[in-house]
Amino acid sequence: MRGWIDIQKRLLPDLMELLKKRYTILHQIMLSESVGRRTLATSLQMTERVLRAEADLLKAQGLIETDSTGMRISEDGRKLVQQLEPLMRELLGTRVLEEAIRQAFGLKQVIVVPGNSDMSPAAKQELGQAACQALSSVMGKEDVVAVTGGSTLAAMADQLTSSTSLRGNWFVPARGGLGESLEYQANTIASTMAKRVGAQYRLLHVPDQLSEEAYQSLKQDPNIQDMLRVIRQARIVVHGIGDALVMAKRRRVDDETIQQLMSEGALAEAFGYYFDRNGKVVHAMLTMGLRLEDISSTEVVIAVAGGRSKGEAITAVLKSGYEHILVIDEAAALEIVYLCGLDVPMGRLEQ
Repeated sequence: MRGWIDIQKRLLPDLMELLKKRYTILHQIMLSESVGRRTLATSLQMTERVLRAEADLLKAQGLIETDSTGMRISEDGRKLVQQLEPLMRELLGTRVLEEAIRQAFGLKQVIVVPGNSDMSPAAKQELGQAACQALSSVMGKEDVVAVTGGSTLAAMADQLTSSTSLRGNWFVPARGGLGESLEYQANTIASTMAKRVGAQYRLLHVPDQLSEEAYQSLKQDPNIQDMLRVIRQARIVVHGIGDALVMAKRRRVDDETIQQLMSEGALAEAFGYYFDRNGKVVHAMLTMGLRLEDISSTEVVIAVAGGRSKGEAITAVLKSGYEHILVIDEAAALEIVYLCGLDVPMGRLEQ
């Protein structure tokens, strides 16, 4: 397939660009379910005039439908997007990126989706959808799945589905999370995922960060101890990755700790730990939940993050060596390739 695509690029370059543009429009409409033209044009960084012309053509072909609420994909359009996906992954260069990053960090699997989550809500939605597929591919019966909080994991939770009920499975928060916005808390995400696939869940009602006194007190609580035993039985952990200082400020960390994080070169935060550019832990939050030794012995660790702004943070966490599966968007992937100086044939990728 790769050779045939290269031939087409040389003989019909304009046609290939047109194919990519129309596929991207269809794909974004499918992800959005129903979307207005102005919103979609902004998301795709396209003028409304160009989008109107393309949408009229797609409608004439029976691939989209329009009404007063906006545009939505037809069943024929959905089937066409699914049929084109393997070709488009080659054409857009995502397979090349996936393999380069997988080899560089010794990962089992890397999934790259189109777009930039920093700029497009639809890209974050697709990131969540791809993470759902990654989780479904490794999740078996009776599994315990621990999840962290954050907007990307929330987008994933809203899209998780299963063709069969997973009544024997458990979803649990990877750590305490009271204090963040309710929809982004690990408790909320764990319960949402469980409900969507017919699984069971348990919650951990403790703050995200604790004082030493509160931590020692909660450790003695029999209910907390029982919940921690369940969490530490997780075979699968799904977590996001954040910029260290952004996450510290979101959690209202005191100024002294923020200065300490800066002086120690903290770049990334994941599951309550702060990492420098070499993947070394430079700070750990005092929180209830999974510990680093638990993560290191977990059978499957899935990291989900997107946006060019996260490239440096993702790279730092990957260097820690705890990840098995990585789900990112194209903007993050290209930034990782640049930061690590990976040998990728850039002529095959979107610039």
